[in-house]
Amino acid sequence: MIKPIYLLLLTTLLFSCSPKTHIVNNDPGVIRILTYNIHHANPPSKAKEGVIDLDAIAKTVEAQKPDLVALQEVDVNTKRSGSINEAVLLASKLKMNFYFFKAIDHDGGDYGVAILSKYPLSDPQTYKLPNNKDPKAEPRVLGVATATMPDGRKIRFASTHLDAQRLEENRIMQVKEINKLMERETLPFILAGDLNANPASETIKIFDQQFTRTCTDCGFTIPVINPKHTIDHIAFKKGNKFEVISHQVINETYASDHLPVLAVMKLNK
Repeated sequence: MIKPIYLLLLTTLLFSCSPKTHIVNNDPGVIRILTYNIHHANPPSKAKEGVIDLDAIAKTVEAQKPDLVALQEVDVNTKRSGSINEAVLLASKLKMNFYFFKAIDHDGGDYGVAILSKYPLSDPQTYKLPNNKDPKAEPRVLGVATATMPDGRKIRFASTHLDAQRLEENRIMQVKEINKLMERETLPFILAGDLNANPASETIKIFDQQFTRTCTDCGFTIPVINPKHTIDHIAFKKGNKFEVISHQVINETYASDHLPVLAVMKLNK
């Protein structure tokens, strides 16, 4: 376990903004959850030009009025993204609290996953996920924090991005580790992210032993034009008192190479 990498002073400043919490139907138990692989804010159609369009990502997120957001492929101070801190800037643009969880050093900066939240956040933890030590295997992490809902109840929220290699070995190792970590979690727990695994895969079959996904017949999330695969998922720990109200894939084809996914859930008492 390691502490997440984030800018303490800027985080404190953002936390002091006390953003208003978005509540659906005035029910504090209803939560809007978004997961989005943002491709380091580089629109695929602009990839060759190296364009970074963080505003497009922010507008896509803002349009869904989420309470909790799991982001993947987030750059912090990398040269390819113009040495900007994407986690800080997105949190500032959206008036949300955040944590960034570093997975690797990249291009003079950091690269990993992040959490954005309308709720206060605390107790961040970064868990390194295992791999088979193949030189092509990029280190992956699970980033987790505690979110305090408007009625005072606490939930654990996680963002992750599993291995993308063609062979499934690493993803299986990683979901087994995530399942093992869940055994010690006592608070209601939501996990969202790019699992690089289709619903019929062995990875998801193992994942489903510990988690309930917010859909069974899910929409495709990649590629953004004529999508053919469902690899971005939102789920909660089995036995938690969550009720899934809706699940949808958002048809936004410019900002990233993944389509964002939104689930609306209710935590029953």
